[in-house]
Amino acid sequence: MTFDPALLTASDHLDAARDMAAAGRPFLAHLLAEEAARRIDDPAIARSIRARYPDPTARRD
Repeated sequence: MTFDPALLTASDHLDAARDMAAAGRPFLAHLLAEEAARRIDDPAIARSIRARYPDPTARRD
C-alpha cells in the first residue's frame, strides 16, 4: 500500500489528534492539531484548534 501524507486533510489530522489525546499522547496530539490548524484558512477556527490542543511542554507562568 502506498501512502502520501500530502493527501491528508485538516480533518484527518484532527481525528488523529483526538486519538492521540485519548491515548495519553498530548505532545503528538498538539503536533497533529498544529498541522490541522496550519491547513485551515479561517484564523478563528485555527485559533480554536490550537486552544484545544496546547503545547504540553510550554511554560505557563
